Amino acid sequence: MDLVQIGKFIAELRKEQELTQEQLGEKIGVTNKTVSRWENGNYLPPSDVLLAMSQLFDVSVNEILSGKRLLAEEYKEAAETNLTQTLKASSFSLKERIDFYKAKWLKEHISIMVFIGICIIGVALAGVVCKQGWIISIAIFLLLVAHGWRNNTMMAYVEKNAYDGSGTR
Repeated sequence: MDLVQIGKFIAELRKEQELTQEQLGEKIGVTNKTVSRWENGNYLPPSDVLLAMSQLFDVSVNEILSGKRLLAEEYKEAAETNLTQTLKASSFSLKERIDFYKAKWLKEHISIMVFIGICIIGVALAGVVCKQGWIISIAIFLLLVAHGWRNNTMMAYVEKNAYDGSGTR
C-alpha cells in the first residue's frame, strides 16, 4: 500500500465534501493533526476510522486503501492486494490479540469479580464460624461456579473480538 497515495485520496475526498481537516477529525473522533498525518502519508488510519470514512465519503474501504476510485474490473484485484498487504503488515499475532482481550475483559470486570470473591469468602467464613461443613461445601461450589462463569464469559468476549472482529472497542 502506498501511504502517500492513500493520504492524497483522503485529502481529495475530504475536499470534495468541503470539509477542513478539523471538521473531518470531529466527524470521526480524531484531531486535525491526525488527519494531516494521514493525508501526508505518515500513517494509515485504523480499521474503524477507515470504515467511518468509507461511509462518510461513500467509497469502499478497498478504494481508500487503493488510494483511488476503482472500476468494477479493478476492484477484485485491488481487494486481494490490499487484504494481503494488510495481513502482512498486521503487527499483532493471534496470541497477542487473545492476551490483549483477556486483559481488557479482566480490567472491565474486576469489580464484579472482587464482589463475588468477597461473597464467597463470607460464605466460607460463616461455615467456619458456625462449624457447618455443608456451608463450606457451598462456598467451594460457588467458587467453582464463579470460576466457570469468569472463564466462559471472558473467552466468549475474546472470541468475539480477537477472531471475527465484530466486537466494539
